[in-house]
Amino acid sequence: MANKIRSWFRALNGIFLLTVLGPTLLAAAYYGAIASDVYISESRFVVRNPQRQLQTGIGALLQNTGFTRSQDDTYSVHDYVMSRDALAELDRQLAVRKAYSSLDNDFINRFPGLDWDDSFEAFHRYYRNRVSIDYNTASSISVLQVRAFTADDALKINELLLQMGERLVNNLNNRSRLDLIAVAQQEVQVAEERSKSAAVALSGFRTKQSVFDPEKQSAIQLMGVAKLQEELIASEAQLLQLSRISPSSPNITALKDQVDNLRKTIEREKAQVTGDTRSLSAKSASYDRIALEKGFADRQLASALVSLESAKSEAVRKQLYLERLVQPNRPDRAMEPRRLRSVLTVFLLGLIAWGVVSLLVASVREHTE
Repeated sequence: MANKIRSWFRALNGIFLLTVLGPTLLAAAYYGAIASDVYISESRFVVRNPQRQLQTGIGALLQNTGFTRSQDDTYSVHDYVMSRDALAELDRQLAVRKAYSSLDNDFINRFPGLDWDDSFEAFHRYYRNRVSIDYNTASSISVLQVRAFTADDALKINELLLQMGERLVNNLNNRSRLDLIAVAQQEVQVAEERSKSAAVALSGFRTKQSVFDPEKQSAIQLMGVAKLQEELIASEAQLLQLSRISPSSPNITALKDQVDNLRKTIEREKAQVTGDTRSLSAKSASYDRIALEKGFADRQLASALVSLESAKSEAVRKQLYLERLVQPNRPDRAMEPRRLRSVLTVFLLGLIAWGVVSLLVASVREHTE
């Protein structure tokens, strides 16, 4: 029995050595003498855009009335900061690959570490573990944290990432401005072509039909017909009176000729206004259609020009803003690794593992006995 107890205690001691003492000593050696200091630089920013209200008119231009949050643009900045393109630019300007791969860093935390994969894809995965962005949906504040093995490297990387984010926002601004002006200019071009076509059609109609404005010309001719009718009435009355007073007067023949001429002139003038297809009334329908198209085209051109001016004014204003709330800091001391906490964590986990394994061993011994 005593031999079994001693054997059981020896087994427990061996398990304790493997699960608790050994890992704790290794953790203490690593975090105490090997693990490199990690410095964390933190900055905070927010992406905002002007709040706008829709207006009527071609282009439905937007008006600046304040500031609102822009989550879509914020996520665009986040994705770019964590992208391969951003990492490539960081490496070109700051040689971050060399900084993270320095032999001064401990063999576990430096790149490529224990993986031995030094490809750019592996470095990008390593980079995503060293740079993080937390986003608060309530306040729309983004917190950018950069981990590096020196305080200067952490500060420089954080600052350059913010500059790259600001550049991205400016590029989005420029693209939005160019698109806004391009659409307005296209509307102006279409309106100009329509107005020119309508003007050419109206000019061709006037030249071909030898008429400037059928309605106005008809009014002028009808006024002339009215005057001729007044003369005709006066001549007919004079003729009737003369025929009664002096039937043999030689002036009767002249008056009859005058009345006949007036009647012919009146009929001819009326025919020019309301006669066949060559009359002014027949030409009026085609003229009105062309003139109406010309009026619509002119109004469209005027509206398009107003929209273009509004688009240019809108383009002058910046539409997106990356506001730095907290500038990147240069860390005073290393925040990671938390050496004592890490050793204690390994020790506690080892105790838990030792307890579980001990129970399993005891259970197996009871079943075997």
